[in-house]
This record gives sequence, C-alpha cells and structure tokens, in this order.
Amino acid sequence: MIEFKKHTPKILSAFLSLVLIFSLVATTAYTAGAESNAVNSKQSSSSGKDSGKLFKEESVYIIADAEGNPDKVIVSDWIKNPDKLDTINDKSTLSDIKNVKGDETYKLNSDNMCVWNAKGNDIYYQGTSDADLPVDLRVSYILDGRAVSPDEIAGKSGKVTIRFDYKNKQYETVKINGKKERIYVPFVMLTGMMLDNEKFSNVTVSNGKVINDGNHTIVAGFAMPGMEDNLKLDTDKFSIPDSVEITADVKDFELSTTLTVAASDMFGDIDFSDADKTIKDLNKKLDTLTDATNRLIDGSSKLYNGISTMLKKSDALVSGVQALADGAKKLSNGVSELDKGAGKLNNGVKTLDKGASSLKSGAAKMQNGLSDLAYGLGQLSTNSYALTSGAKQVFDTLLKTADDQIAAAGLKADKLTISNYSKVLSGIIDSLSEDKVREQAEQMALQSVTQTVRSQEELIKAGVTAAVREQVTNGVLAKAGLNMTAEQYAAAVEAGKVDAETQAQINAAVEQQMNSSEIAATIDSKTEEEIQKLIDENMKSDAVKAQIEQAVENAKAGALSIKNLKTQFDSFNEFYQGINTYTSGVDQASTGANQLSTGSQKLSNGTKSLKKGTKKLKKGTADLKAGTSKLASGSLALYNGVETLNNGTGALVNGVQLLNNGALSLNNGLKKYKEEGIDVLVDAVEGKAEVLVDRLKAISKVSKDYKSFSGISKDMDGKVNFIYKTDSVENK
Repeated sequence: MIEFKKHTPKILSAFLSLVLIFSLVATTAYTAGAESNAVNSKQSSSSGKDSGKLFKEESVYIIADAEGNPDKVIVSDWIKNPDKLDTINDKSTLSDIKNVKGDETYKLNSDNMCVWNAKGNDIYYQGTSDADLPVDLRVSYILDGRAVSPDEIAGKSGKVTIRFDYKNKQYETVKINGKKERIYVPFVMLTGMMLDNEKFSNVTVSNGKVINDGNHTIVAGFAMPGMEDNLKLDTDKFSIPDSVEITADVKDFELSTTLTVAASDMFGDIDFSDADKTIKDLNKKLDTLTDATNRLIDGSSKLYNGISTMLKKSDALVSGVQALADGAKKLSNGVSELDKGAGKLNNGVKTLDKGASSLKSGAAKMQNGLSDLAYGLGQLSTNSYALTSGAKQVFDTLLKTADDQIAAAGLKADKLTISNYSKVLSGIIDSLSEDKVREQAEQMALQSVTQTVRSQEELIKAGVTAAVREQVTNGVLAKAGLNMTAEQYAAAVEAGKVDAETQAQINAAVEQQMNSSEIAATIDSKTEEEIQKLIDENMKSDAVKAQIEQAVENAKAGALSIKNLKTQFDSFNEFYQGINTYTSGVDQASTGANQLSTGSQKLSNGTKSLKKGTKKLKKGTADLKAGTSKLASGSLALYNGVETLNNGTGALVNGVQLLNNGALSLNNGLKKYKEEGIDVLVDAVEGKAEVLVDRLKAISKVSKDYKSFSGISKDMDGKVNFIYKTDSVENK
C-alpha cells in the first residue's frame, strides 16, 4: 500500500474497497452466466470517450478453478459506431465469434480483418481466447499455518488464510531519465467475496475493507501488481501491495465464488502534464483527499443504514396506518362514553332492585293503592321500550364501528348484526388461519414472480434458439458427412477451409430445419421449461419466503384482534339479553298490576316476578359494567399500539432520506477524489520528485496505450476490463 505521512494507506484502502463493493453489484449478474449468455443489449459505457471515433469497449471474463487456474476465457466486445458507418474494420484474435445482439455479419479480408456489415449500428459480439492473460491470479489456502489444497480445506475448521497473488506480465519499454526501463500497465486488482457469518468470524483483510451486515461479511481487497517496480520508490517508506490476504476463524470451511476486477485505465484518465507544479501543493492535497474520503465513508455508512431501515418497513403500512390510527381513536372515545353510561345504568338498576324489594314486602299494604300501582307499572313498561331501544342502538353502533374497522383493514365480510356477528367474526378468524393466509400469499408471490420472469421471455427464447441452432447444425454436419461440431465448422469456415458451395448447402439445410414447425415447437417448449425453472428458483429465494412469512405474521395479529373483538361483543350481548329479560319482567309486572283488582294473591305473584326480573337486570348491568370496562381498556391499548405504529412510519421516511443523503455524500466524495485526490501520487521525495513525475507520466502513457486484449484497429479507441471468477470450495 502506498504510504504518505502514515495516514494515506487507510484513505486509499477505504476508497478502493468501497469502489469494489459497488462495482461488483453490476459485475456479478453478468459474470455468473458469462459462459452461455449474450452480452446485455443495454450495457452502458462509463468511458466518456464517445467523441465521434470508433470505440471498442471490451470485457474479458476468466472462468477459473478454486486456485485461480483459468478454465475458459470469454471476451465480450462492444464497438460503438457514433458516425453510423455502414462497414467497420475490426482486428480480433478471438475464436468462435458470434453476434450476440443484432443480425449484422462479417467477412475476413485479405489482411485477416473482420469487416462488419454494420448498417450504421453498434456491434456486439462475443468469442473465446486462449491467449496469455496480462495478469496471472493465484489463490492459495493456509489452515492453522499449513498450506492446503481446496479439496483438503473443504469442511475443515480452524485459523484460515486465503491469499490472492497477482503477477503483472504486461509492460512497455520506456526511456526514463535517459535509461530504458520496463513500465508495467498499471492494473488495479479489486477482489471481493461474501462470507457466511455462521462459518466465518473475526474476518480481516490485509489491504481493503470488511463490512458485516449481521448475516454475511463482505470482504473487498485491492492490489497494484508491478506498481512498485514502476515507481522505484524506497520500499521501506512506500509499499504498494501486489497481493491480498484474508484471515478468519472458520467452522466447516466453504467458500462461494470470488470475483476479481482488473482495470487498467485508472492512470490513463489522469493528466500529469502539470504534475511538476502540483508537487508544492502535495500536503494541502493530502488533507483534501482525507476529507473527501472521510465523507465518502460516512456517506456509504448512511446509505447502508438507510437501506436497512427502509427494508424493515412496509410501503403498505405507510399508506394505511394513519387510517387505522384514526379509527382506533374513534373507537376508544366511543367505548369510553359507553363505559360511563354503563356505570350510570348499573347504579340506576341497583336503585330499581331496592324498589322491587320494597314492593314485594309491602304488597299487602298496596291493596288500597292498586290503581296507583297499575299506573306506575304502566309508565315503567312504557320506559322499558326506550331502554331496550337504547341498548339495541348502542349495540348497532358498536357493530357499525367494527364494520368500518374490518373494511379499513382490507377484509371482506358480511355486515355485522346482533344475530350474525358471532358467525361472521368466526368466519374472518378462520379466513386468517396460517394455512389459508400462507396459500394466498404464495399465490400472490407466484403471480408477481411469474410476471417478472415472463417479461424476460424474449431474451430467454433467444438463448434457447441459439442452443437449438447449434444442435441442428451438428445434425446437418453429421448428415453431410462432415465429421465436426458446429463450433469446429465455424472455425473451419473462418479459416477458409470450407468452400462457398458447401457453406451454402449447410446454411440452407440448417435454415430449413430451423423454420420447421417441429423446431419451433421445440424452442417454445424449452423456453417454457427455462421460464418455469426461473420461476421455481425465485419462489425459493429468501426474499419471497420473507414476504410470505411477514404476511402470515400479520394475519396472526389480525386474527388475535378479531378474537378479542368477538369476546367483547359476547360480553355486551349478555348485557343486551339481560335488558330484554328485565323489560319482559316489567311488562309482566304491569300485567299483574292490572289484574290485582281480581285479588291480592295475583298481585303478590306479580311482585315476585318483578323481583326476579330486577335481579337478572342487576346481574346483567353488573356484567355490562365489567365488560365495558374491559372494552374501554382494550380499545385504549389498541389506540396506543396503533399510534406507536403510526409514529414508527416516520422512521421509514427518515430511512429513505438517509438513503438519498448517503448516496449524495458518496457521489460528492467520488468527485472530490477524482478532482483532487489522484495528484497525491506525486510524492515530494527529496531529490526524486522530477524523476517520479517522469515515471507517473510514463505510467499514464502505458495505461492509455493498453486498449484491448483481443486486438484493436488503428482507427479505433478502446478500453478493457478483466473479471476473474473462481470456482467455489464446497464441503461434499
């Protein structure tokens, strides 16, 4: 690592590690399928070099074993055609060249150049290479101080070191200070991996960054092989890594795919023409770089925290929780008023009960006042209608409030009545059972996943068509007596070993079969198989499973709320039935009073019935008071809980804001690094500053000169990146 005044290593390490983490997100998706998939037609260039000149953007994918030994090298090229040329002359050493986006074709001219019939379009093609790579990657493993192979370390536990060594073999001979010297292409090697926290702990990296999200540890390290030789600085003071070491305590060792990105254009984009003037400002630029990088680190932390907060919240919760809070408040206020009324009613019934007792004891004395008694009971009977009507109105109001809350929660149910509420609420509870909710959530997830996958049907079908065409070509070649595969045939055609007549016959036979209904049916069938496979894989993903489980948990909470509501209605129904019993008793007493004229015995019997009715009414009103108290307490707890939930939605908004602010800080930090940070590589070494500047200029030139791995025409500009993908180490 380059050291300037001791603090620069941390700056460069943090910056380059973060760059790797963000760049790997885009790289991983393509690299994983590089052996069989075409170049994404929506690739975008970050070169900023579309200035009217032909530009070749090249990505080299190295598929390697767990020790870094290459198994296959796949190269994807994008020739940008800003002037809409009809033909493009392209130099390439690749084999098995295939157009992976359009239908443009090419022919080899006498100079062995690929002459593309571009028709004004950009060209996207892919091929393979067996040429030497500019940088060799070697991965080694050490377990408890002993070097082991990937097979030996699989499933083992202990102290583990994983080392990535990079050997730069790409250089130019340049004159520096009158002497010819090798200047290596300044490749920046960025290696990343994701480790399972159940297997890896105490993870460190020699030069890079370690980020732990609780479930996984993301490790990113960087190196610049050949840079120490380029700069010729005192290695006691300035050390630039050419390897990365990751150490950890491991249980049952397994390692997923690792990715390494090699970029050579970092120094090519830097203008060192004014570097001599900037040496004097080195200290100031170091401070500027430190501030910019610190802002970058802070911004990325805010970005991570913001995303985590956002993922823990639900979009549906934000839109619906306010309505739920308002309804809970209304319910709490209404039940509180009901509780007060029930208290008054209970006190009145106690007084009525005492009066009924007095009526019973003085029945013998009331013989002379029968007319007054009949009148009084008649009035009481009249008031009984108002009492039963009022109790029914309260019951209906509570049921209406519950209807509104059920509708606000998104549940469908029949309108609640006194006679059906128990059945309807029981039905809702049954509909919120774990099995039914899980089935519904799985169906919704399946619909969403299916829609997403089928939006990619054309791309999937294109890949299947290419594979079927290769099989058809193999069959045609065999039938024609040509003992070669489609791949070998294409190479023979390219080498000029197949005459035009034979090519025409083979092509016609292939196209005839490809246009047949049988082949079309085969393509459709295999396309559907691939679609169903992708749907199954997505349905088994952790994200979809988490959504389903969240829906189940929400349903459990909803079912519990409905159960509590039913219990409260059952209590009120008991009170309501007590009111009906009471009014029935009053009516009977009134009838008895009217019949008292026929005898005091009948009056005595009537007062006994009245006493029984008031006793039931007293019990009913006491139960009502207890029930309404519980209902008031429960509704208040419901309101407080919903209000807490409503307040929590603010955290979601804050999380999104943190995401925005963090991304902005990251962007500003990157710009600050580009504008002012790179110049710190011009070290103010006494007596060596001018030589160092010459070396930096030479490095920049070599970086600009290295434009392609597989070849590039003189009239083209270009850039190239390398992506190394190593095989996983599995515990079999």
